[in-house]
Amino acid sequence: MKTFHDCIPCLMRQTIQAVKQISDDEQLIERVLRSALFLASKMDYSKTPALIGREIHALIRKETINNDPYAEIKHKANEIALAIAPAIREEITTCDNPLQMAIRFAIAGNILDFALYNGWDDKRFQESLHSSRTKSIDKKQLDRLQAEIEKADNILILGDNAGETVFDRLLIEQIMPKQITYAVKGYPVINDALREDAIFAGIDKFAKIIDTGMDCAGTLLSMCSRVFLDIFYNADLVIAKGQANYETLCDSQRQVFFLTQIKCDVIAQDLNGNVGDWIIASTQ
Repeated sequence: MKTFHDCIPCLMRQTIQAVKQISDDEQLIERVLRSALFLASKMDYSKTPALIGREIHALIRKETINNDPYAEIKHKANEIALAIAPAIREEITTCDNPLQMAIRFAIAGNILDFALYNGWDDKRFQESLHSSRTKSIDKKQLDRLQAEIEKADNILILGDNAGETVFDRLLIEQIMPKQITYAVKGYPVINDALREDAIFAGIDKFAKIIDTGMDCAGTLLSMCSRVFLDIFYNADLVIAKGQANYETLCDSQRQVFFLTQIKCDVIAQDLNGNVGDWIIASTQ
C-alpha cells in the first residue's frame, strides 16, 4: 500500500487545490504550501498516508481560516447530482437487473473526487455516467456482491464524496427494505460527505445516518467512535465507497466490499488493475 514517499506528492497537489477552492491569491497558496512542506519534513515517516493527510488538511483549514474549503463545490456537486437523479432512477428501474445497474452508477459517482480534480469538470462527470452502461467490471464480483446484498438483513454503507451520495441513495433504493446504515465523516475533510450532504441527497428517508467520528479520508478504525465500530463489526455486510476507504480498510479482519474507481498507480498495482478501472473488491 502507499508509503510516505508515495503520498506526499499527492498531498502537496491537494494542498494547492484546497486553497484554490477559496482563493486564487498566489501568495496565500505559496504560504500554505510552504507550511505543508515544512510539516511534512518533520513527520514520522512510519505514519499511514491517511494520518499524514489528516495533519496536512488540518493545517490547510487553519492557515486559510476556513473550516471547510470545499463547501462551495460540494454544494454544486450535490445540486447537479440531485437534478439528474430522476433520469438515472428511471434508467435503473427499467433495466434487466436494477440492483446491478445501481451498483454501476454508484461507482460512476465516485468520479466526484476533488482531492484529485481541481474544479468542476462537466465533461469528465458526464463521461463517467455514460460509462455506467458499458464499463468493464468483474462480473463474478458483481454477482457475488448482489448475492451478499440479497442475503444480508443489516447493511452498512461507508460513503465517500458529496454528490456521490445521490448515487448511493439510488443504490439504497434498490437494496430496500433492508436495515441500512449510511456512514459519513464526522468533520470536514476534502470534499468527503458530511451528515448534511447525506440528508440533502435524501438518504435519511431510507437509512440511518451516522458519522465515523473522524476528520480524515478513508476509515481509520483506530480513530472511529465506539458507536460506529459497533455497527461496523456487527453489520451483516459492509460496502465501502472510494479509494481512501480501500486504502484504510483493505487489511480489515472482517469482510468489506469496496466500490471505487482506481485513481493512482499505487492502488492500480495493489489491485492488479489500471488507473481508470472500476473495481468491486473484497477483503475475503
